[in-house]
Amino acid sequence: MLSKVPEVSALFWLIKILSTGMGETFSDFLVNSLPPELAVGGGLLLLIGSLWLQFRAPRYRVWTYWTAVVMVSIVGTMVADIVDFVLGIPLPASTFAFALVLAGILALWFRSEKTLSIHSITTRRREGFYWATVMTTFALGTVAGDLTAATLHLGYLPSAVLFAVAIAVPAAAHRWFGMGAVAAFWSAYVVTRPLGASITDWLASSRADGLGLGTGWVTLAVTLPMLAGIAVLARAKPLKPQMNDR
Repeated sequence: MLSKVPEVSALFWLIKILSTGMGETFSDFLVNSLPPELAVGGGLLLLIGSLWLQFRAPRYRVWTYWTAVVMVSIVGTMVADIVDFVLGIPLPASTFAFALVLAGILALWFRSEKTLSIHSITTRRREGFYWATVMTTFALGTVAGDLTAATLHLGYLPSAVLFAVAIAVPAAAHRWFGMGAVAAFWSAYVVTRPLGASITDWLASSRADGLGLGTGWVTLAVTLPMLAGIAVLARAKPLKPQMNDR
């Protein structure tokens, strides 16, 4: 089976951050516009459908892959909100719990496959580990962003600045201090979720620390450049896979 995930590039990271922000505000828009049961149920069905198409694809297909990422972002926000608002689990506890789940998945993945490299997603089992990791990072990032903005009272914009600094740390560590590419990738990947969500929450929220632009308009404003970026990837010539990450 050919590789099922995209090459890591600047455009990859940009689309990833945009998709996280879009998922945050679009999830809120759906839950507030539709009956919550319909919004969550419909989101779960679309997530299952998008992942089914992704797993059936013989190789990486740009629109199939990013559709699955977007649906994970939307449903991941819903799951995190259910944990917080419906189940009433405090954000510090849920953040710690999702971090443990993520660590457990990565440990099982490494024990089974001896690598966590995204350039090795060439079997069904590795693809399963990959998407389990992706879904957990979205849930973890959502509650971590809410933790800094609400529980720690930083607000949305300072939280976005905090996570922007945090996402630069593994990149710098990889470039100048010898941090392995795999460790740097997953460290940065986790942070993309709270970074994107904090930015769009700041733009959309009617709270005192938000600009109050509304979830619908912010979702549209983020979706358009995200789709443009995906279209660029779809037209680009595939790069040769890189297998030398550590």
